[in-house]
Amino acid sequence: ILQRSDNVSSLLIKNAAAIITCNDNDDILYNADMYIKNGEIIKIGSLNNDLKADRVYDMEGKYVFPGLINTHHHLYQTFTRNLSTVQNMELFDWLNALYEIWRGLDEEAIYLSSLTGLGELIKYGCTTCFDHHYVFPNGSENFIDRQLEAADELGIRFYASRGSMSLGKSAGGLPPDDLVQNIDYILADSARLIEKYNDTSKFSMHNIALAPCSPFSVTPELLKESAKLARAYGVRLHTHVAETKDEERFCIEKLGKRPLEFMESVDWVGDDVWYAHGIHFNDDELKLLKETGTGIAHCPVSNMKLASGVCRLPEMLNMGINVGLAVDGSASNDGSNLLAEIRSAYLLHRLNSSNKAPSGYDILKTATKGSAAVLGRTDIGELSVSKAADFFVIDSNGLDMVGTFTDPANLIATTGYNKPADYVFAAGKLISEKGILTGIDEEKIVYKANRKVKELLDKRK
Repeated sequence: ILQRSDNVSSLLIKNAAAIITCNDNDDILYNADMYIKNGEIIKIGSLNNDLKADRVYDMEGKYVFPGLINTHHHLYQTFTRNLSTVQNMELFDWLNALYEIWRGLDEEAIYLSSLTGLGELIKYGCTTCFDHHYVFPNGSENFIDRQLEAADELGIRFYASRGSMSLGKSAGGLPPDDLVQNIDYILADSARLIEKYNDTSKFSMHNIALAPCSPFSVTPELLKESAKLARAYGVRLHTHVAETKDEERFCIEKLGKRPLEFMESVDWVGDDVWYAHGIHFNDDELKLLKETGTGIAHCPVSNMKLASGVCRLPEMLNMGINVGLAVDGSASNDGSNLLAEIRSAYLLHRLNSSNKAPSGYDILKTATKGSAAVLGRTDIGELSVSKAADFFVIDSNGLDMVGTFTDPANLIATTGYNKPADYVFAAGKLISEKGILTGIDEEKIVYKANRKVKELLDKRK
């Protein structure tokens, strides 16, 4: 087990071949250093060699990037990936099949799937993860608490959400009736979690958002009341919107409105709101997103796997709409790897939009500074003085990296990086080294997690 550097208050990163800052000026600092104290970047650039630190890392030949930020995930789905029975389904059929397994979730499954999914994200450079948990069978009172416990063990910044479903099949919704909850209970638990965990201070490790699942699984009343509660506490709102044509048809037939029009009618647009997917917007709807500051979590691999469609990312970025990158649930991506997501996003939009597509660096910046903006954070997402010391490091000297020195800012998208980062730091603490998580026993977690997956699959009806 690698020891975490929890007692190290100052770090000096020396001689990096390049530091890709992702700041407003898009600076790339060559042969550069970074001095960190108490989790904050104090100096960056060509620094005085006399600087002293508790720990010094010589990064000669290595590239340093801001920590990646995942803006939409379902960690519990890590335990239902690679299931042959659902591989050729689209969203509604896929959900109906998996609800039969997810109703068997318990606290241990939530804790272990969180360790597994977050651990995989960390290995590939992710330092902040937002998770959208909305499945609450009986005995699920502490699900979000267990997720936060797992995140703390790993050392990752965690943005949790109190998701919810309140519209069961018998009332015209998609989820089974035994997986929906009473509105009063949902709101009371939402308030509990906000009061207990939401930290608004600079460099916060914990945030809470309110996240009713989707227009086809919650009532208009829950959306309205969640918006009121969130704004009373000053927290953000998140849900799935405009993901599929099936969702669009549901909203038109059952609610009399297109998805975004419906969300606007229940006060779910604004700079404190972001949607997962956002594929099927028309031109006027894109303008509304821009005018209101409403954000989007772009999930390219999930969108391809479920045949949901292609997000209008090039236009969104050109319009200045807030967009972050996300892996979505591991059952609709089958992995938790933002480095791979960056390359997938780049290639998807090159195929779909040719020379109007974002550059590889544009996608990297979407996964860093863009994702931070979507989550309402200004202290993460770039490597600059006074920002959080969240970063990952890759080695430019390998056979697979020959020639990449000409353009380090684009290489993750264009060349791709197909192995864990050499180092991953969050809040100035080393949380992964050479693909091994620090401070936890991975072998033990793998054993327990696989045993729990088998138990979960054996429970289904």
